[in-house]
Amino acid sequence: MLRPARHTVQVDRVVVSPNGPLSGSVRAGGAKNSVLKLMAACLLAEGRHVLTNVPRISDVDTMGEVLAAMGVTVERGATPDELVVTTPAQVCPEAPYDLVERMRASVVVLGPLLARHGRARVSMPGGDDFGSRPIDMHLRALESLGVTFSSEHGYIDGVVESTVAGRPRLVGTTVVLEYPSHTGTDNVLMAAVLAKGTTVIENAAREPEVADLARFLNAMGARISGAGTSRIEVEGVDALHPTRHRVIPDRLVVATFLVATGLAGGDVLVEDGRPDHMSMLVRKLGAIGIAITQEPEGLRAVRDPATRLRSHDVATLPYPGVATDYKPLVVTLLTVADSVGIVTENLFFGRFRYVDELRRMGADIRTEGHHAVVRGVDRLSSAPVRALDVRAGAALVLAGLVADGETVVSDAHHIDRGYEDLAGKLASLGAHVARA
Repeated sequence: MLRPARHTVQVDRVVVSPNGPLSGSVRAGGAKNSVLKLMAACLLAEGRHVLTNVPRISDVDTMGEVLAAMGVTVERGATPDELVVTTPAQVCPEAPYDLVERMRASVVVLGPLLARHGRARVSMPGGDDFGSRPIDMHLRALESLGVTFSSEHGYIDGVVESTVAGRPRLVGTTVVLEYPSHTGTDNVLMAAVLAKGTTVIENAAREPEVADLARFLNAMGARISGAGTSRIEVEGVDALHPTRHRVIPDRLVVATFLVATGLAGGDVLVEDGRPDHMSMLVRKLGAIGIAITQEPEGLRAVRDPATRLRSHDVATLPYPGVATDYKPLVVTLLTVADSVGIVTENLFFGRFRYVDELRRMGADIRTEGHHAVVRGVDRLSSAPVRALDVRAGAALVLAGLVADGETVVSDAHHIDRGYEDLAGKLASLGAHVARA
């Protein structure tokens, strides 16, 4: 059984103080936003699935508990980064409230459960508190494949009404997504692989994690083409089989170390950095004053601490644009840049709550609707602050690298959802940061 390695309440804080430029090398590890969908995809085939490069983060633990509640065995393998998911012939197709409310990504079990078992009961999703992200789009797309949904008492019940050869089976069709949703694309993709006939997903999300899921499914016997573009075509097959797969690096964690180097200055190599997965962000960070180059060993970030960062305007957009998850990191970077930069949120309403925490540290930020106007200051001031979600929490830790005195970030369990030992990895680069 997968045993969560969570921090206790007594160490639910990160303490940070400035210590000059960073130096050395670090690994980001596997992508949270990929591995959670890969774990859900294991529901599509009976047998022993093996995932490698899996980070030891609490969201993986939570998804493991969701699958365990269905009768799936999830446990660590022979190496620390290996995860073994063993799926029985029959599972309990229900994802309970107490687990799903912890993490919105749990909703991606809908597609594989409906595809393989013809029914699913999933609690309405919870997760980070930064605005509504309704799943109506998921439901409408799955309805077009032959599912009927009902909702009561906080649960969504789905039943496959269409039958092929006397058993419930989804039927391929053309699905046009209203918005290129990452999880929406994943859900439809996992449903379509076992549908009868061909499914075409138009306006599909183009993220590297979607392409990673498609590679995993194809290795299981699926027939998917076009993943990584806005048009994905899926030729349904009768059955899939288990396989072994290596998770791609986490571009959001890579970005965290690039921004940390930009704030503190120094020379840091992110050994598993993939510039092709984050080209727009790399360009924006370069404009702000971080020299980022692709080296044979990985992605290198350099900034002379004697040179001040430059303000720059940044807007979030669907991939390959700047992801909304990067925004707290970028806003933090601009707090100590020269002049004024405007950061525009085009994807999710209300994701500026962490700005009040940065203001507590002396940041000069004004929010107007979907915009944050950031006027750089010479230096931030240490203060007790609170992590409100995974990326905002990481951004506050980075802010502490350039604040005078000791900054204490509480509710650090949010950071653990997406980072494996962020404090330890920053400390390995020379930062004064620790759990306390």
